[in-house]
Amino acid sequence: MATGETGFSDIVYDLISVQYHSLKAGHDYGQYVRDAENANKKEIADFFRAIMEQDSERAARCHRFLAELSGTEEAGPAVD
Repeated sequence: MATGETGFSDIVYDLISVQYHSLKAGHDYGQYVRDAENANKKEIADFFRAIMEQDSERAARCHRFLAELSGTEEAGPAVD
């Protein structure tokens, strides 16, 4: 198990990173949807909604994987 500089396994760090970026992007896309709607660009607004949904699913999958790893030796130093 590699721990890099964080003390946590690389896989846990990677999952947390992907989850964070997916949630952040999803938040930002809400504004993009509003911008497209304000410009009367329904197809573009729909595109932003679709990628927002994809990022939401991506974050949820990361959450499930992190839950599986939680409490295991693979998780890192938070294990008792």
